[in-house]
Amino acid sequence: MWEQFLQNNAQAEVFEIESEATRIVFEANELKSFEVEETAGVALRVIVDGRLGFAASSNLEASDQLVTNVLESARHGDVLDMRFPAPQPGPEVQVYDDELASLPIDRLVEIGREVIAIMREADADASVRIDLERRVRQIRLRNSVGVDVQEEKSPLSLGIVVQRIRGDDVVILFDYFGTTVWDEGYQAFARSIAEKLRLAQRPAALSPGRMPVLFSPAGALVLGLPLMMGLDGKNVYQGVSPMADRVGEQLFDEQLTLLDDPTLEGRPGSSAYDDEGLPRQRRALIADGVLKGFIYDLKTAVQSNAEPTGNGERGLFNPPRPGFSNLVIAGGTTPLAEIIAGIDEGLLVESPLGLGQGNVISGAFSNNLSLAFKIEQGEIVGRVKDVGIAGNVYQDLRHIAALSQESELVYGGLSLPHVLLSELNVVTKN
Repeated sequence: MWEQFLQNNAQAEVFEIESEATRIVFEANELKSFEVEETAGVALRVIVDGRLGFAASSNLEASDQLVTNVLESARHGDVLDMRFPAPQPGPEVQVYDDELASLPIDRLVEIGREVIAIMREADADASVRIDLERRVRQIRLRNSVGVDVQEEKSPLSLGIVVQRIRGDDVVILFDYFGTTVWDEGYQAFARSIAEKLRLAQRPAALSPGRMPVLFSPAGALVLGLPLMMGLDGKNVYQGVSPMADRVGEQLFDEQLTLLDDPTLEGRPGSSAYDDEGLPRQRRALIADGVLKGFIYDLKTAVQSNAEPTGNGERGLFNPPRPGFSNLVIAGGTTPLAEIIAGIDEGLLVESPLGLGQGNVISGAFSNNLSLAFKIEQGEIVGRVKDVGIAGNVYQDLRHIAALSQESELVYGGLSLPHVLLSELNVVTKN
């Protein structure tokens, strides 16, 4: 059926997906539920008389209706001078592991219980929620000009929220672990959270004002989110990115190098090809503080008169749009211990309370902090409560005091160092 569809349309694409997900939820330290879900579907795109059409269905028996729907969609679709890509070689990237894909449910439950035990050892009053998912996903993408790529991926994700309440004192920690290759990395991930939980038992007081602020890799997402939005080709085309038309300019401190790297082994965001059949590649978007470019899918590249970058990402019922694979901020030259030792009084940001608040696309951030620590005389002395930070990445990242040598993988697809800003606005409740 689909071979005939591709032959009958000069510009056509078929995207097929099959997925099996095993989900396990722990709540308040106890197993709450587990389920296995299977999904499958097909999405079609065509370009007819210069208009782009899209249709998708999870009913694999309704192929004739799906073809009718996509051709009807093209009658009213966007007018674009767009062409589906011809075959090109892609990199070899390991994103599937038989051992991980075949882990039995009782082993997945055991992982959850191990993580909870690590949290409870750090603080007996900890209440832990875990959302654990193991997925096996196969996709196949074909188009009328010869692309035929297939990929199988075995992502394991573990989201954790830890809450500890003592009277009116509430501590909330959250983080996310992801991999596509089986190892014991989840244990180190859990121990890292447990160490923060231990530190949070020591209170500290902090006066408001401008002071040095050190962002942990997890906390650095406060700085990374506005950059990701500004580097998104769709925002560039729409003219809302502050970085539009500024390629080649020195916008940031020369210590800042930011890459999109889909070639990292075992990462959920890695792949040999994007969801439009273009080969993935490691790409510097900011190098030594200089803006080098943006990420595009096919559509936004045509709209922006730019080359596609292999960053088309999609769900079954959503057409492609630009998406990051693995965001990497290159580490610096200073060991983390040396950075902390050089701070007389400052703030360590571990996690914000919510992201995306305010006019993020402009670079502005204003965040209350879910977890933060005071640094005094070169040591982390305790947790500070009711603290917030505010700034703008396009101003504050022009002068970076230090980036740590060490980097950490956080939230599944980010590899970030600690980032020290010499001065930032810090507000406190008292």
